[in-house]
Amino acid sequence: MLELHTLRAPRGAKKRKKRKGQGPGSGLGKTAGRGQKGQTSRSGFHQYPGFEGGQMPLHRRLPKRGFRNPGKRRYAVINLDQLEGRFTPEEPVTPELLRRRGLVKNLRDGLKILGRGELHSPLTIVAHAFSREARKKIEAAGGRAEVLD
Repeated sequence: MLELHTLRAPRGAKKRKKRKGQGPGSGLGKTAGRGQKGQTSRSGFHQYPGFEGGQMPLHRRLPKRGFRNPGKRRYAVINLDQLEGRFTPEEPVTPELLRRRGLVKNLRDGLKILGRGELHSPLTIVAHAFSREARKKIEAAGGRAEVLD
């Protein structure tokens, strides 16, 4: 019967580590697989990732271009024509509802409503930002544009 005190590792699962530098008969004696002289043969040698032996590393050879603003807000966007006919005027259109229905995949830093297309039903739309045109069209249809902070 298999019990905790009778468990053993399968054959070959426990392998002894190769003891380097243990004489000429061991297969890795004398220089212990480090070759002859040079910085890589010394103890305490450390090489950072991307080091190319003193040659100018690739990440410094390639040209640097542009600037990525870490403070920029990257909104998930949706247009009014994508909302038209999909929602009833009673239910507020929220970012979470749009995500659940598959209209927005990744909300990133928030949701922005853009003004492409027409809106005929008076919807209450809740989002982090609205374009001027979108806000105008929502209010013209009798709806409300509510901004989340």
